[in-house]
Amino acid sequence: MKKLLLLFSSLLGTCVYGQNAREIHDKAILVDTHNDAISNELITKLDLSKRQTVGNLDLVRAKEGGLDVQVFSIWCGGDYGKGTAFKFATREIDSLYALIQRNPGKMVLVRNAEELEKAVAQKKFAAMIGVEGGHMIEDRMDYIDALAKRGMRYLTLTWNNSTSWATSAHDETHHRDSLKHIGLTDYGKQIVGHLNELGVIVDVSHVGEQTFYDVIATTSKPVIASHSCAYTLNPNQRNMKDAQLKALAKNGGVVFVNFYSGFVDSAYAKKESRFIHKHKSELDSLVKIYHDSDLAKIRLNAIYQSESDQVRPSLSMLIKHIDYIAKLIGVDHVGIGSDFDGAESYPLGMDDVTDYPKITEELLKLNYSRTDIDKILGGNFIRVLRANTGK
Repeated sequence: MKKLLLLFSSLLGTCVYGQNAREIHDKAILVDTHNDAISNELITKLDLSKRQTVGNLDLVRAKEGGLDVQVFSIWCGGDYGKGTAFKFATREIDSLYALIQRNPGKMVLVRNAEELEKAVAQKKFAAMIGVEGGHMIEDRMDYIDALAKRGMRYLTLTWNNSTSWATSAHDETHHRDSLKHIGLTDYGKQIVGHLNELGVIVDVSHVGEQTFYDVIATTSKPVIASHSCAYTLNPNQRNMKDAQLKALAKNGGVVFVNFYSGFVDSAYAKKESRFIHKHKSELDSLVKIYHDSDLAKIRLNAIYQSESDQVRPSLSMLIKHIDYIAKLIGVDHVGIGSDFDGAESYPLGMDDVTDYPKITEELLKLNYSRTDIDKILGGNFIRVLRANTGK
């Protein structure tokens, strides 16, 4: 009888705990600073206003996961350049505009903290624009102005490819000896200053370490890393070292933790390589179908889900990155930048946007307060956004 009472008490406690976590989650403003669904939409042609069985986000699942604000990544690879990259960016923004126009009662484009909070109060999904890769401005200040006018709220200074004015983490790591310069050039510093003037947030995810420190020395406003993890937990070139995290905090900025398995788990790359090698012929066929290696990998993982699940890290490993950063530089400087729809693998239990409440549950288990959770889920982004736009 005592064992039954103890079991009942335990189950009741778990139920109440779960209800409390969901209440906290739903009352917070949840912001995700990086998702590639719009970039993919040009290939997949999916209607994101309806529930989908592929991809990580649509408006139906976003509501179920308590997602209030999504910064959509506008991205193209380094093979796009002058004459093509900016045009591709405008096509993607057109696609987002069309989605909003088809769903005026469900979503709205927002440009500052005031508009964001108004949208949340009206229970509308707030869409924002982040341009991922400085090559998309094609070295032109007027293209920055044009993108800002259309709603660009952050510019990631580089993607994996460097620009003529800023070097990437990939190139500083793998091609350092062949680079014409390292870090920001004088023109790059002018670009940072112009972004500050426009109220466009400078994003340092993907940039090289020297570029990062040049940005910190140049910017007059808080910057962000829109989708990065902690280098100490996984020494990947895309992750941020402790000294960088401390410099970011001193600047008043925020690092938004990336969910991609390769940035979360240092053991992932080797395990994934074995998986890819085993199914190489099928992957090659999928690449021909999708004309995109990332989408092909995502599809391959779906075909062999039980096998690919064995390659994925645990949810606890993702939470460790959030917790590590919060403890190192303070809870005011960490947030969520999932990189959903931009990678082939995420930790077990983080399959799509409906799984965000699990983060709140795990943070509660680590004794984070409701105030702290509110900051991590969205408050920190809103603060930086307001600091850059002035409202």
